[in-house]
Amino acid sequence: MKYIDEFRDGEVAKGIAQAIAAEARPDRRYQLMEFCGGHTHAISRYGVADLLPPPVAMIHGPGCPVCVLPIGRVDLAIQLALEQRAIVATYGDCLRVPASNGLSLLKAKARGGDVRMVYTPADALALAAAHPDREVVFFAIGFETTTPPTALVIQQAAQRGLTNFSVVCNHVLTPAAITHILESPEVRRYGTLPLDGFIGPAHVSTVIGSQPYEYFAEEYRKPVVIAGFEPLDVMLAILMLVRQINEGRAEVENEFSRAVTREGNLKAQALVSEVFELRRTFEWRGLGEVPYSALAIRAAYAAFDAERRFGLVTRPVADNKACECGAILRGVKHPRDCKVFGTVCTPENPIGSCMVSSEGACAAHYSYGRFKDVPISAG
Repeated sequence: MKYIDEFRDGEVAKGIAQAIAAEARPDRRYQLMEFCGGHTHAISRYGVADLLPPPVAMIHGPGCPVCVLPIGRVDLAIQLALEQRAIVATYGDCLRVPASNGLSLLKAKARGGDVRMVYTPADALALAAAHPDREVVFFAIGFETTTPPTALVIQQAAQRGLTNFSVVCNHVLTPAAITHILESPEVRRYGTLPLDGFIGPAHVSTVIGSQPYEYFAEEYRKPVVIAGFEPLDVMLAILMLVRQINEGRAEVENEFSRAVTREGNLKAQALVSEVFELRRTFEWRGLGEVPYSALAIRAAYAAFDAERRFGLVTRPVADNKACECGAILRGVKHPRDCKVFGTVCTPENPIGSCMVSSEGACAAHYSYGRFKDVPISAG
C-alpha cells in the first residue's frame, strides 16, 4: 500500500536502529518524550523501543486527549444526560472514561441517559436537526487536530438556526502543555524528570505548523522533531534528536514534511480563531491547572455554549487513589509501575483514563507490550 508499507519496512527499521546505536554515546542518557498518544501507540505496537540502544529512553507524554480529560468535565456530560435529559453526543472513547460515583457516560446511558456515540461533530449536528424538540449537546474533546471540525459545526448551527444544539468545549492546546511540563513548579512538585528532546505530534502540526515549537528550542534549549505516526517516521525522528543532542543543537526539525509546513493550515487556524478564544486556565488530568491551555466558545457564539446555556460549573474531583495516571501522563512513571495495571485495571474495566483510549500509554502497553514486563511465576 503506497505511503504506508514503505514506512513499515523491517529492513529499513534495522538500518535506522543501527544508526541510532552507532551515534548514541554510551556515556550519556537520551531522555526523549513523545508527546502524542499516536506516537505512544506506534512505539508499543511496532516494538520501536526494543530496537533502541540502552542510552535512549522514550518517555510517554500527556498527548492523549481522553487521558488528560479531568473527572469533573466528564461529570458535566453525565449531568446533562441524567439531570437535563439532553441528548449527549461524543466520541466512542469518551463513553468509558471513569467519572465520579463509579459512573461513566456508558453507565449513565444504562441508567436511562440518552448518550450517543458519534464519529464526527457533523453527526451531532445532524442529531439536533433530526430532533428539534430535544436539546442536543456535543461533548467536544481533542487537541488542535479536532478543533476545526467543532468550530465548523458551531458556525453551521448558527447559520441554520439550530437553537437546540450546543457544545461543551474541552479542546486543549499542545504548546501550553509542553511549556507546563518544562517549567511549572506545580508539576515539578508532583515529580518530574529531565528531558533532552521532544518528538512533536503529527496531526496537530498539520494544523498549527512547526513554528509554535521554535519557542521550546530557543527558550529551553530542547530540540523538537515533528514526526509522522508510522514506525519509520518515529525511528528517524529519534535518530534526528540524537544527532541534535550530540551536536549541541536545539532546533525544530520536520521529519513529517510530506504533511506539515512551518505555517500550518491557515484556513483552519482562522476558523478556530473566529469561534474560540483562550481560557485563562484549564484543568488537565496529571498536570493540574494549566494557564492558557484550552479554548472556550467566544461570546459571539454564546448561544451554542452548553456551559453557559445550562449553567454548568466544573468541580475538581480527585483521581482514584490506586491509579497512577497522573504520574504516567507526566512521564514520571511507566504503566508497569501502577499496582492495578493489568489486574484490576484493563481496557475492558478501566480504573484510569490512560487505559481507556488506544492512544493511552496504559492501553497501548497492555495491548502490545505488558507481557514482556510482567514476570511469569514458576508455578
